Amino acid sequence: MNQFNLTKTQTRAGIYDLIRSQLSDGVLQPGMQLPSTRVLAFELGVSRTTVVAAYEQLAAEGYITTSAGARARVAPGVAAHRPANPVRTKRTGLEPRLSAYGRRAAGLPLPQPGVIDSRDIAMLYGALSPTDFPTLLWRQAYNRALVQKQDRLYYGNPEGEPALRYELQQYLRRARGLICEADQVLIVQGSQQAIDLCTRVLVDAGSSVVIEEPCYLMARRAFEAAGAVLKATPVDEHGLRTQMLPAKGARLAYVTPSHQFPLGAVMSIARRRELLSWAQRSDTWIIEDDYDGEFRYGLRPVESLQSLDATGAVIYVGTFSKALSPQLRLGYLVLPQPLVAPFRQAKQLCDRHAPRLDQIVLASLIRSGAYERHVRRIRRANERRRGALIEAIARHLPASTRIEGAASGLHVVLWLHAVRTRDEPLLVARARRHKVNVWPVSPLYAEGRRWRRIKCAGLVIGYAGLDAAAIDDGVRRLALAIGEF
Repeated sequence: MNQFNLTKTQTRAGIYDLIRSQLSDGVLQPGMQLPSTRVLAFELGVSRTTVVAAYEQLAAEGYITTSAGARARVAPGVAAHRPANPVRTKRTGLEPRLSAYGRRAAGLPLPQPGVIDSRDIAMLYGALSPTDFPTLLWRQAYNRALVQKQDRLYYGNPEGEPALRYELQQYLRRARGLICEADQVLIVQGSQQAIDLCTRVLVDAGSSVVIEEPCYLMARRAFEAAGAVLKATPVDEHGLRTQMLPAKGARLAYVTPSHQFPLGAVMSIARRRELLSWAQRSDTWIIEDDYDGEFRYGLRPVESLQSLDATGAVIYVGTFSKALSPQLRLGYLVLPQPLVAPFRQAKQLCDRHAPRLDQIVLASLIRSGAYERHVRRIRRANERRRGALIEAIARHLPASTRIEGAASGLHVVLWLHAVRTRDEPLLVARARRHKVNVWPVSPLYAEGRRWRRIKCAGLVIGYAGLDAAAIDDGVRRLALAIGEF
């Protein structure tokens, strides 16, 4: 017993840690007897109950064996283990064993928001003003949902809360002209999960996927991670150039017809019908990403592609990231009936379901009309911000600057004829030095300059997170960066 040196061990955890260390150091060998609980308690000056509890924990983890009327012994096979020297045993030149998907995903360059200084002006697409969030309404509805009595705390339905799916079906019929039943609605954690689920369920490695050129980068990366063969199809001022769709069809086509990302074009009705006809002929599924359909200024929202679809080829994707908050992580899919069951299964395997309480809160806001009133309010606020941005561009930037995609949405694309295309990354870095953050447009082109209509540097400028004064200051700072060229 002298081997224990137990002068400071007074607790169950202390006794447990000490015996574990003796096992690691090889002082205690397999088959050796430990002191009886009575003797050890006497030597340590603790209660026997404390020693018994430590022994029970060690036995539960397989380090020792115990039996009635006999002293505990070190379990067979418990050998000394000294931590290896990380410097001497460090592996070099070996890659982790990843799946094919893991290798593709690990090699993809993804946009990283980084750390933005509080003094910076973030003119980033996707950023919203915290003052636009309906804090009071959300808190009141959340408190009501929180105190509502439940029979039990258990998992929810993978397709989402019935109340939210019903209210969404009604809202989408009113606001976007969608024709669907509530059981076709699947609640997801943002549009990115919606795109990921479409990829998991519908795309195999080697499958052809049509994307717009340029395209939302995170959608493109999802398809690339799945091993899809991308068919980049250019866009113009009328949206996707449907005459350039592949004659052999594709497994999937990803489009943003109501507000092409990032250039802002609205797909013409003729091209919408051509796209639907092509999808029917080629047996292709279409993802319609309606990421900011609520924000169209001066005109009513554009009719959705899904509302024109008579054959059930369109998968409609919507999100609350633009109308409420990107931090909320709530979005939805409206699925053709044949896809309802497999998508529910895939959603359950992915994360079981989206947060129930947030779904209940959102359903109550839609039901009461508060959500639509909120959308109208922030649409007016963002229309004012858009006006402030256009005025600031005219005031501070070179006259050759061209604005694209200002009729709707929460961002514009600036084409800067004063800066060469190849200098776009340098311009973004210079802008950051002037404390303004912007996104470059070049990474959104899958095939580089091949289908790029405007041959100069381009920036994606978001304005929904700023007030008029910050917008003006941000454009002024951007002008300083441009002036360096």
